[in-house]
Amino acid sequence: MHNLIIILLAPLLLLQGRYVRQNTPRLPEAAGDRGGSLGEGRPLRVLLVGDSAAAGVGVDTQSQALSGCLTRELARDYRVHWQLIAKSGNTTADLIRTLEELEPGEFDVVLISLGVNDVLSPLRVSRWIEQQGGLIKLLRRQFSVRHILLTHVPPMEQFPALPQPLRWCLGQRAKAFNTRLTELSRADKNCELVNIEQALDRRDMAVDGFHPGSKIYRVWGESAADLIARRLGQ
Repeated sequence: MHNLIIILLAPLLLLQGRYVRQNTPRLPEAAGDRGGSLGEGRPLRVLLVGDSAAAGVGVDTQSQALSGCLTRELARDYRVHWQLIAKSGNTTADLIRTLEELEPGEFDVVLISLGVNDVLSPLRVSRWIEQQGGLIKLLRRQFSVRHILLTHVPPMEQFPALPQPLRWCLGQRAKAFNTRLTELSRADKNCELVNIEQALDRRDMAVDGFHPGSKIYRVWGESAADLIARRLGQ
């Protein structure tokens, strides 16, 4: 039913999309190092990849962003060696092309932040899931990753920057993406899904109304760190 509604609303949605692109503030990626080591204990190699959220758009520094929150939490028990590969605007296809150009390496765990830009594109859900599967295979082949964390597409129906009915339509599309992403993660014993939707509040988003704020990054990093610690403790 909602597909029919979206078709009927298409001209309005197109106009609203143009308005959002022209009027939403363009925030920079978080400043700071995109790799390093911290903590004491058992070595743990962590890779973070993805889009503007992975790059820390919405906060000033990487220490406030996902990379800082995740690695700081893990460093309580591990010697964390980490690297961040992320860029604003990245779709899944963009990230795949970037990773394919890099030299092979080795990481124990990877945290992926992707989906919003794919939702904003005309890409079909089925094609996106194929790309996600290809990304997982690439990470294992090129970086010997054992544990893969996929992050839920955020609830776009809560994004303050989006007017109605565009907000509702993108929210429905994000939910469809998440349904298939959940199925993908459940079918692979070495993949897990990070879902922090219930802990989010639109008031905690960045000033652009589109990206996470510091509190959301903290909850996201802590949730991912908890999944990693549980897996390592098995």
